[in-house]
Amino acid sequence: MNKMSFKIKQFTFNPFQENTYLLYHKSGEALIIDPGCYERHEKKELEDFLEQENLELKALLNTHCHIDHVLGNSFVKERFQVPFYMHREDLETLRSVSSYAHMYGFPGYEPSPEPDHFLEDGQLLEIGPFRLKVIFGPGHAPGHVAFYSEEQAVLIGGDILFQGSFGRVDLPGGSLEVLKKTIFERIFTLPDETLVYPGHGPETSIGQERQTNYILQF
Repeated sequence: MNKMSFKIKQFTFNPFQENTYLLYHKSGEALIIDPGCYERHEKKELEDFLEQENLELKALLNTHCHIDHVLGNSFVKERFQVPFYMHREDLETLRSVSSYAHMYGFPGYEPSPEPDHFLEDGQLLEIGPFRLKVIFGPGHAPGHVAFYSEEQAVLIGGDILFQGSFGRVDLPGGSLEVLKKTIFERIFTLPDETLVYPGHGPETSIGQERQTNYILQF
């Protein structure tokens, strides 16, 4: 890895099969995006990897705050004492999780802490060796963001865009028209070679999705 490059470790957690991403650098610094770990063995899997790779977690980032992406927020924040970043427009989404978690089979949900920092569209987030551009991308959730590394041609996209599909729009704050605008104007304008790491399912590329994604039929 050069000075700026990082590796990406994907974990798939909870019954929603949510992708949690750990970005880590040869310096030993790491970021976690969308910790979905709920069960004890899932939390241990995360801890074990950090220990095995001798990594120090530097920050917690949420692309958005639906339940499957924030189940591990409290654990990560308390266990590793890191700052928490999210977009202001998803605060209501975050706070509402406690009211319905038990109905989705998570009676032991520990409410997420409030964020330490709010993300802004176009912001260059610089934490240690990491440089990520924040792309505001509502439609699936009102405060959804994606994290883009131009140097590595990587997008951590949450539930905006999937391989062959896109995020559902029937949850509070969702809108097909808004999501289409996000995808066509904010995501499909990235270089074709950009690898997309989505919130569910396998990775894909901007080029592939611009040619074949189901969103093109709407």
